[in-house]
Amino acid sequence: MNLTLKIWRQKNANDKGRMVEYKVTDISEHMSFLEMMDVLNESLVAKGEEPVAFDHDCREGICGMCSLFINGEAHGPDRGITTCQLHMRMFNDGDTITIEPWRATAFPVIKDLIVDRTAFERIQQAGGYISVNTSGNTQDANAIPIPKYDADRSMDAASCIGCGACVATCKNSSAMLFVAAKVSQFALLPQGRVEAADRVMNMVHQMDLEGFGNCTNTGACEVECPKGISLENIARMNREYLKASCR
Repeated sequence: MNLTLKIWRQKNANDKGRMVEYKVTDISEHMSFLEMMDVLNESLVAKGEEPVAFDHDCREGICGMCSLFINGEAHGPDRGITTCQLHMRMFNDGDTITIEPWRATAFPVIKDLIVDRTAFERIQQAGGYISVNTSGNTQDANAIPIPKYDADRSMDAASCIGCGACVATCKNSSAMLFVAAKVSQFALLPQGRVEAADRVMNMVHQMDLEGFGNCTNTGACEVECPKGISLENIARMNREYLKASCR
């Protein structure tokens, strides 16, 4: 395939940035999207030009680093996948593809397509964990029976990889789905109930401090989440927050 790429180029956080058009040729439909980006960068380096900066790590749909806004969709025109799992067979010969970074105040651009997502890390640090005394008093993993339904829902919430697609696709740049997933994975388990009230209050407070918007209730976040995190988790987080507020 021969394609036209319109890519956001920005030297640093203080640069204004602009869209730049590139041509790529002989792209195989079997390539992943990131492999196509590699082809572009190889051609740019060969011409002595600055390659396009973009994040990636595992390229297995696990780390969530490869977060790109492609043709107006987080992770591109497919569902249940990250950008590294997107293949070029989703496009046609002669297509024009627009590639942008996540657009959110809380995710400032570092360079080109790379954004600073440490806001998510600070939300995690505010309460997304369980404090455990491991000084020889730990219990066996199966000492507390947990209903399979609760365990399954907790595992579903824990599958969130923190890529930020929910923020990028929300018109308010809300992080509610991410925070709700992190709250829910503990709220559904007895080990997480001890710190449940402090956890939800602290994480929601930090989310607001980071500058994320309110939930729009449109459900776009669930649609474009690569792990299919359910909106039920937002409802659960709201219940947890209400209970914690009334204690």
